[in-house]
Amino acid sequence: MTFRDNCKYAIVVPTSMGVRICPMNGQPVQSSDTFFMHATSAESNVVSIAAFLGMRTKVLTTFVKGSPIADFIKRNLRSRGIEYEGAEVEQGGPWGYRHQFNIGDSGYGSRGPRVANDRAGEVGRTLNVKDFDVDRIFGEEGVQILHLSGLIAALSPETSAFCLALARAAKKYGTRVSFDLNYRASFWKNREEELRAAFTEIASAADILVGNEEDFQLALGIEGPEAGGRDLASKIDSFKGMIGCVREKFPNAEVFATTLRQVVNVNEHIWGAITLCGNEWHIAEPRPIHVLDRIGGGDGFVGGLLYAMLKGWEPEKWVQFGWATGALATTFLTDYAQPADEEQVWAVWGGNARVKR
Repeated sequence: MTFRDNCKYAIVVPTSMGVRICPMNGQPVQSSDTFFMHATSAESNVVSIAAFLGMRTKVLTTFVKGSPIADFIKRNLRSRGIEYEGAEVEQGGPWGYRHQFNIGDSGYGSRGPRVANDRAGEVGRTLNVKDFDVDRIFGEEGVQILHLSGLIAALSPETSAFCLALARAAKKYGTRVSFDLNYRASFWKNREEELRAAFTEIASAADILVGNEEDFQLALGIEGPEAGGRDLASKIDSFKGMIGCVREKFPNAEVFATTLRQVVNVNEHIWGAITLCGNEWHIAEPRPIHVLDRIGGGDGFVGGLLYAMLKGWEPEKWVQFGWATGALATTFLTDYAQPADEEQVWAVWGGNARVKR
C-alpha cells in the first residue's frame, strides 16, 4: 500500500478524551479505596504506538474549558508525544459538559473485569467538523492515515456526521482512511438503522477495515462464525470466509484485518490475528499471552498494524507487528502500550522475554 509523501502527520485521529480510574492490584471497584487514574481513549491508544516509536501524530478532539481534567489529559498527550487540536467548550455549570470517566477493574484469575462507562454530559459528543480547518490539516499540512473508530462514529448523530466529513476530506487530499468498527451494543441501542447506514458509508470510504470477531457481523451485518469459545485455530477458515464477504461488500478497501481472542482466564488469553492484503492472507496463529490488563489490546494491534504499513514493510510483518503491539499493550496498566523501540516489540513476537542488559 502506498501513502502520500511529504506529510506533516503520519496518523491523525478524531477522539473523545477521558480518564479511566482503576483499582490497584486487580481488585474490584466496590472493594477498593485507592485508584490509579490515567488519560485514555481508544483512538489515542492506537496512535500511541506510532508516537512512542517516533512518528508525528495528532488527535482532533474537544476540551472542557478551564477543566483540571482537560489539563490532565493535555499533559498526558504531550508526555506521549501526541499533538492535539480542538475547541474549548464552556462547561456550563456543574451539570454541564465534562470529560467521560471509565471506571473499571482489571479482574483477576477467574473473576472477569467489569467496566462502567460514566459518559453523561460528554463533551466529545459535540465534535463538529466546523471546529477544524480540514483543508489546512489534510491539504496544506498533509496526513498519511486518517484513523476512525466506531466508538466516535456512534457517540452521537453529530459525531457520525463528523467522521463522515473527515473521511470525505481525507479522500479529497489523498489520505488513506482506516476504520476500526469498534461495535458497542450500548451505543447502538435504539439507533441500529441510523448507525448501520453511517458505518456502511464510512466503511465504503475506507482503505483499511479492522474489526474483532463480532464487529463485522454486528456493525455491518456480515455473517460470520460465533465469537469466543474454544479452539480458535479451528475457526480460522470461517474467519477468512467472513473477511471474504466483507471484501465483496466493500471492494474499495485494500486491507482487512481481524483479531482473535480466547479468554482462558483473566491473566491468560489466546491471541491471534488475520489480515487480507490484496489476495494474500497473513496469519498470526493464536497462541497464549500473559495479561496484566486486557483493556487496549485491540487498539494496540491496530496501532502496530498501521505503524508497520507506514514503515513500508512487507505485509507479512504487518500482522506480526500488530499482534505483538497488541500483546504488549496488555502488559501495561495504562490502556495504551508504550514501546521502548521496535526491538522490544519484535522480542514479544519472537517470544523472547529474557532480560536485556
